[in-house]
Amino acid sequence: MNINTEDKEQYTVVGFEGEVDLSCSPEARQSILSVLEGNKNLLVDLAQVSYIDSSGVASLVEGYQSAKKQSLKFGLVGVSDAAMSVLKLARLDQVFPIYNSTEDYEKENS
Repeated sequence: MNINTEDKEQYTVVGFEGEVDLSCSPEARQSILSVLEGNKNLLVDLAQVSYIDSSGVASLVEGYQSAKKQSLKFGLVGVSDAAMSVLKLARLDQVFPIYNSTEDYEKENS
């Protein structure tokens, strides 16, 4: 798994590439939480995720809960078909704010 971070004016995008599984979910979790510790709104880009397991999903849930506690915005962007099928199975597509693009996020949150 590769992780890319891009700071924008109002938020940070953390993008994951490849498989988000038990072996790398601690790194994914830390990437998410470190942005939130910096008091920044967060978008997690899942467009390049080919596989995500329950540990990866748990990292997303923890980030979402942490953001809510801090009154920060948290969302998913560009969710790949592989990731979306797992989110739908867990019904988390009904929980997470999901955007097609960062532009869509900016339109809704400006």
